[in-house]
Amino acid sequence: MCGPFKSIGGILRLLEMIFSGATLILVLFRGAMGSPWGIWCDFVWLFCFLIPLLITVAEALKIPVLMVAFLPDWADLTCGLTMICTLMIASATTVYATGYACFNCVLSILCVTFSLAATAAFLVDAILQKLKCPSGYLSCLRGVLRFTEAFVACLLLTAATSYFLYVDWYHRPAGMMWALFVFAVCLLANVVLILFNLVTLLRILLPKGWLECVYNFVASLLYLSAAVLWAVYGYWGYFERMADSRYFCSSCSLRDLHVVTAGTLLNLLLYILDLVMSIKAR
Repeated sequence: MCGPFKSIGGILRLLEMIFSGATLILVLFRGAMGSPWGIWCDFVWLFCFLIPLLITVAEALKIPVLMVAFLPDWADLTCGLTMICTLMIASATTVYATGYACFNCVLSILCVTFSLAATAAFLVDAILQKLKCPSGYLSCLRGVLRFTEAFVACLLLTAATSYFLYVDWYHRPAGMMWALFVFAVCLLANVVLILFNLVTLLRILLPKGWLECVYNFVASLLYLSAAVLWAVYGYWGYFERMADSRYFCSSCSLRDLHVVTAGTLLNLLLYILDLVMSIKAR
């Protein structure tokens, strides 16, 4: 190997790009997946191809040296992005293997194999980077919690969109739409908070001692309301459709209903844990 691919980290990034890109190409060659879960998988494979590519190009051009005044902890950023990619591509592999793959088809088998290989490459890369003990925001527990909350919110938005796609308009009550609103708002807020903790100038401007405590408290309340309203309206509507044979299982997705219910409770627990940690950190 030569150039940026001399080190183990460089070789792993090359493998990440090869396997993620090959998976995306094979899936597109097989046929575009138009459902929300299929779009999520396509987005993840593209994202996981671009991230190691951008990191490799940036390091080859010495861009981290030029950005040290604005983004001082490059190792923390790359470690955090690699961990995020590991979570994302593991989810895409699982979704594709369980929902779209036909294991009698060679292309499907190759897609799952390449996606699993990409997941393994990202996992090894994340472990090796974490063993170097970067001390920045994305590498510590607070940062891991924050981007995990954002990742779960992405899955919730995908599952909720998939659910609404297959039900009639009168089975989209305001309570369930409120849950969708909560997922989107908290996702955007998490992205903003991550940026404020990474960029030096924004970090100085952020009164994070109390602001993150307030945000975690509000987000916990929002997710509590979303969990209750989604479960009540979702399962009530499901049993109504079950009682009417004309609609039973013709326009509903019980799997998506379960995924959103479980994911909302998971994020609620994560925000409560984040709230406790932010209070202790003050």
